[in-house]
Amino acid sequence: MPLAEDERLWAAIGDPSRLQVLDLLLARGTSTQSQLARELPVSRQAVAKHLAALDRAGLVERRRGGREVRFSVRPDRLGDAARQLAGVADRWDRRLRTIKRLAEQAHAAATAAESHGARSRPHDSA
Repeated sequence: MPLAEDERLWAAIGDPSRLQVLDLLLARGTSTQSQLARELPVSRQAVAKHLAALDRAGLVERRRGGREVRFSVRPDRLGDAARQLAGVADRWDRRLRTIKRLAEQAHAAATAAESHGARSRPHDSA
């Protein structure tokens, strides 16, 4: 997938309002811009902009039937997005495991140094 497509995808799914639009489309199967606007806390024009962004990212498709334009989710592209998100999650899990390992090593080294320092200090004989 070319970089520009990735950027459009991330920009599209990174917006909570667009995710609401996707959720509604997934629940309904298909919907018009007006139907979506009635169910969302944004204007019809905002819904149009969100649908355009989702369309550019390839997440939705539009079908004209007479004067009506119906939108639906493209499951294949949504699957691509899910795989990309899983890849990001996997990379972050690996990073967090590395951070945890390094923190545990630093803690163990500090504990060992404190323990060694306590054994090598002369006892006070007061």
